[in-house]
Amino acid sequence: MKQILLIFLIMLTVQNSFAQHAQITGVIYENLSVPIPHVNVTLKDSTEKIIMTSISDTKGIFKMENIPAGTYHITYNLIGFKPVSKPIEVSTDLLTDVGIITLEADTKLLKEVALTGHRSSINLKLDKKVFEVGKDVLSQTGAVTDLLNIVPSVSVSPTGAISLRGNANVLVLINGRRTGLTQGNVLEQLPADQVERVEVIANPSSRFDAGGSAGIINIILKKNKKDGFSGQLRVVGGIPNETRVSPSLNYKSDKLNLFATYGLRLSDYVGLYKTEQFTGLSGNAVYLSQRQDENRHDNAKLLYFGADYQINDHNTITAAFLRNSTHDHDKTWLNYLYSGKGGVTDSTLSRSGESWEKRSYNQLEFNYTKSFERTGKKFTVDMQYDFWDSDKEWNLATNRVFPAPVIFPTIRTSSVGGSKDLMIKTDLIQPLDSTSTLEFGLKLENRRVNSDFTAEQQNSAGWEIIDQIDNHLLYKELIGSAYVQFAGKMGELSYQGGIRGELTRIGIEDRIGSYTNDKKYSRLFPTLNVSYRFNTGATLQGSYSKRINRPSLGMIYPFNELTDLNSRYIGNPDLNPSYAHVFELAFLKNWKTLTFNPSLYYQKNTGVIEDYTYQNADGLFITMPVNINKEERSGLELSVLYNPIKWLQLNTELNIFHYVKQGSYQNQIFDYSGNTLTARVSAQVKLKNKLAFQSVYNFRGANATAQTYSNALHSIDFGCSKTFLKDKATVSFDVSNLFDLRKSISKTTGADYQINQTNIPNAARYRLTLVYRLNLRDNQTVRQAKSGNRN
Repeated sequence: MKQILLIFLIMLTVQNSFAQHAQITGVIYENLSVPIPHVNVTLKDSTEKIIMTSISDTKGIFKMENIPAGTYHITYNLIGFKPVSKPIEVSTDLLTDVGIITLEADTKLLKEVALTGHRSSINLKLDKKVFEVGKDVLSQTGAVTDLLNIVPSVSVSPTGAISLRGNANVLVLINGRRTGLTQGNVLEQLPADQVERVEVIANPSSRFDAGGSAGIINIILKKNKKDGFSGQLRVVGGIPNETRVSPSLNYKSDKLNLFATYGLRLSDYVGLYKTEQFTGLSGNAVYLSQRQDENRHDNAKLLYFGADYQINDHNTITAAFLRNSTHDHDKTWLNYLYSGKGGVTDSTLSRSGESWEKRSYNQLEFNYTKSFERTGKKFTVDMQYDFWDSDKEWNLATNRVFPAPVIFPTIRTSSVGGSKDLMIKTDLIQPLDSTSTLEFGLKLENRRVNSDFTAEQQNSAGWEIIDQIDNHLLYKELIGSAYVQFAGKMGELSYQGGIRGELTRIGIEDRIGSYTNDKKYSRLFPTLNVSYRFNTGATLQGSYSKRINRPSLGMIYPFNELTDLNSRYIGNPDLNPSYAHVFELAFLKNWKTLTFNPSLYYQKNTGVIEDYTYQNADGLFITMPVNINKEERSGLELSVLYNPIKWLQLNTELNIFHYVKQGSYQNQIFDYSGNTLTARVSAQVKLKNKLAFQSVYNFRGANATAQTYSNALHSIDFGCSKTFLKDKATVSFDVSNLFDLRKSISKTTGADYQINQTNIPNAARYRLTLVYRLNLRDNQTVRQAKSGNRN
């Protein structure tokens, strides 16, 4: 902790340690009312030599420093606007304020942009790959999980699990922060049309948490920049039932920005799960044919409101509150058909289950941002407090149909839990000169989770506890971290190196003392990113990072639901985190109609978390996560974007990788190696009358572990949209999982058993969406909920 305190003191004192010199400043507006961000400002001398460049911020403000005295020309340039060039006199040690610069829209250029500028673009930044996704048809319909399925390198499984390059150990952020909105199905409540871009960060810099061995997916939401009142109403209807209503309002003035969003969702899901099980293969074989039908109904309400207040030109505070509450009502029907040799039926059982679950997730967030006269210098403090609770009950009725009808005692389970999470962090960005920057940061996270689980069986005297399943679990986690990193540029070569230190303390205990476990570990996580831009406009990038993959609560939680008579998944409180060393080499080249982006990567993991399936003494199949020795993964990823004509966009992605796993647990050997691939093909047509069509085909190749072989997985999504009423309204129709192709088929093999499974968690879904905007353009939106502390 002494090192962390020392870095904190450095951060507080370094702010005033650099001298200030001659400056140029100003603000850039459109129509004297709307600030224009990202304007390129260039200062040239009389020989047209570039002296310095700058970019306006989100408020339209730009600054230049350390300017020698003299006479110059200053130019303001942004695609879609007419460039402006003016002479300027600069005196040493004086501030030159050019005042308000007004740019006019270039109507001729805007017409061209309307036809060609709506395609998704790919950019390589120093430490990330950026995908502009806001104008895809499928990014205007559905939820964020649907949108992620069209982002290269990213895939979402039928159950909603997000992975990067086939690796599920990925950290999902929203606006650069850990997100409580990624828990469970909460991301499905965030509309896809609120997303501006998705950043895929295979090797994150040290300013990011070290969690997520596969890397980070950072979802950047749109922001409203227009003064006055603005808003949006989004209405969705679907089959199976998906009813969503989401109004949003925003008010912005010079000093104050007020925002509020309300979301209502009513959704039904239909699932089908089939199992064929063969046990006792070396002796008296027993065969089981099992079918589970599932109907899930989810009600959800989301409320988010808050304010940004600009105290002065250099100090801004933000405060906001988020509440997301859900009420789920699920029903399942399971049928079991047992038989022996020759296929003679031995017995038939059926079980019906019904569950009710209430969840409430709440978040308070606060941000203080201080900017300085020196361009690029910024100090921020963020605080978030998350608190949630859940209450779930299952009622299970079981009866034997054959050979003789028997009604078994009713079973009920109860799971009640809650969590309190506090996060405080501070960051300082300190430019050293026009090409180099030093950055510091501190972060503290404190998490406490309580959970009670009870299983009871009904008898003639009332309810009694089953197998002593009546316990309470307490999970405590404290993570303290600090980082420092340096970034610079030498000609066309950009580089960034840093190191992050994280100290973790974890405590797990239950009421009866079965799972007492305290852990404390500290690690250093170095990062390095290097990028070179060639004269041809191509970019070559190399990167390295060390990462950690901490087990999620679902992997640790030892209590399990009793829905299935035949199998259960249980958590493992003894799990340890795994570590990864990740290397990547990427290339990006943009031509007029073609974007070419290949990448080579290598990842070495230790302490890998793997699912282990075994049969207990009662014949019940148990699946639990365990740590094995190591895994190595290497691959080639290729992304190609092609616009042969203005109205047609083709996008294809291919990821081929080889993996080797080694390790053992009890009597199971996990040594295995294999090859697999993922692919995606997308076609989009955009017509002049703002009518657009898009279709996406996803493919995940067959893959295997030492125990389980999973077949290839296919899916097709389709969408079309029409914008009208002078860009105020958009109506969209989309189909996800067209033709019900998305089926997960697997085979698990043990010493004396084999289990074949076919899972279809979600049937095809048809949606009709209407979006109406008040004082907003087609590509704008109001402020949306950002994030929570923990994953």
